[in-house]
Amino acid sequence: MSRLQRRLDALRAAGRKALVPFITAGDPALDATLPVMRALVEAGADVIELGVPFSDPMADGPVIQRSSERALARGAGMAYVLDCVRAFRTQDDATPVVLMGYLNPVEVRGAEAFAKAAAEAGIDGMLLVDLPPDEGDAYRAAFEAAGLALISLASPTTPPARLAQLCAQAQGYLYYVSYAGVTGAAHLDVGDAGRHLQQVRALAQVPVFAGFGIRDAASAAAMACHAEGVVVGSALVTAMEGSDGAADAAERAGDFLRPLRTALDELAR
Repeated sequence: MSRLQRRLDALRAAGRKALVPFITAGDPALDATLPVMRALVEAGADVIELGVPFSDPMADGPVIQRSSERALARGAGMAYVLDCVRAFRTQDDATPVVLMGYLNPVEVRGAEAFAKAAAEAGIDGMLLVDLPPDEGDAYRAAFEAAGLALISLASPTTPPARLAQLCAQAQGYLYYVSYAGVTGAAHLDVGDAGRHLQQVRALAQVPVFAGFGIRDAASAAAMACHAEGVVVGSALVTAMEGSDGAADAAERAGDFLRPLRTALDELAR
């Protein structure tokens, strides 16, 4: 059983909601990624989504776009991302790490070569924002052979036929985009998102995690009422902006995440 599946099974058995923080590798500093990852685990993260810096992050809003630009300017490429996960694994062999990014950095290496390198580094899954589900068979096969989950992504605008396809193909968990738009926007309608989530969860054979628009403990708890977990990204990246070194970034990350963990745990009581 994979590291990711063990964690998902444990959450289900305990009746707990998953808390999944997203950070961009290499931001706010190259030496901050590892301590921030560890601080997030200490603050209650169940899975870490590690963003792969990319020059054209079309699904991301200004906050994550800027973080990606800063990381790339520091030299945070795929080799750096894999090195960060290897270092993380020296002290943590339990917390799943899922890379979130775009197809090009994977495609240039080849699906099989990338999947092998990622698995050897200690990565558990990959979410490729711009990989169409009907063109993903080769990637899915390569990832499965290496023991990696190819995470599916769905949204309110996903047509019914495609949603059924995504749910049938879903591995690990399904990432549900709570509204049509880019990351970091502030117009989350919890009621509308909740209705869509009910439809998705009825089809999905894996846990459904809601992302986009999660900004604080209140929004995390509100969305977790309709999903098995929540993903928080832009607000966390913003909390670390302007930090004074790696230790300060790690402290800010932990301080940001703890109230969300408390709010989600209260749902299980």
